Amino acid sequence: MSTPNEALNKEKPSTKKIILNSLGILFCVLLLPILVLNCILIVKGIAKPDEVPALGKTIPMIVLTDSMHDTIKSGDLIICKKVDQKDVKVGDVISFFDPTGKSDSVTTHRVMAIEVLTDGRYYFYTKGDNNNIADITPVPGENLVGKWTGRRIWALGHVILFTQSPLGIILCIVLPIGAIVAYYLIKRKQQDGKKQEDIDALKKELEALKKAREESAKQAEKEDSTQPVSDSKASRSTESGEKPTENKA
Repeated sequence: MSTPNEALNKEKPSTKKIILNSLGILFCVLLLPILVLNCILIVKGIAKPDEVPALGKTIPMIVLTDSMHDTIKSGDLIICKKVDQKDVKVGDVISFFDPTGKSDSVTTHRVMAIEVLTDGRYYFYTKGDNNNIADITPVPGENLVGKWTGRRIWALGHVILFTQSPLGIILCIVLPIGAIVAYYLIKRKQQDGKKQEDIDALKKELEALKKAREESAKQAEKEDSTQPVSDSKASRSTESGEKPTENKA
């Protein structure tokens, strides 16, 4: 039987177990949502290459330059939303496709002026907060991607870009998954070993009980065979019905 101190030592988690659990929690809380978001956006980008990947009307975008510094910084992840052209106002920060049509890049700048033609077409005149001059080419309304909601997550864009690189895929996907699988296999092996130990202990206990019963039965037989002779004779005389002889004077 184990003492209370031994029981406490068995229940106390090891340093290795604490480290593995901490890494698992870190992976689930921080990296897993980023990887899931990455996978969703990649799939949507492949399915609709002419559109910016979005989650419903929400568009997460990574800022690559400091043209909007200090409002938005390079490496930030900003949250935009899809809006109608007429809902854009002067002073709003919008994301839009290159108005020159020379690339598929998306720019995020502030609206300085809006022009509405007689045929209903919109043109947005934009400028980066950190740029000295305004953008030369006005942005047609059809190039509008979305309007910035004012929400940004500092440096998360750098993290997402890193997870998309070959080294990031190895460090953030391959290694964590390999570690989880290895941990599961080791844990499974330990559990199987403990089950086998419990089975062996139960077998030993059953063997001990069986041996104790056999010894108890032998002891009982031995006691029966060593009963007093007088008791057996008295028993036989009573059973035969003999009467004691009387002495007459």
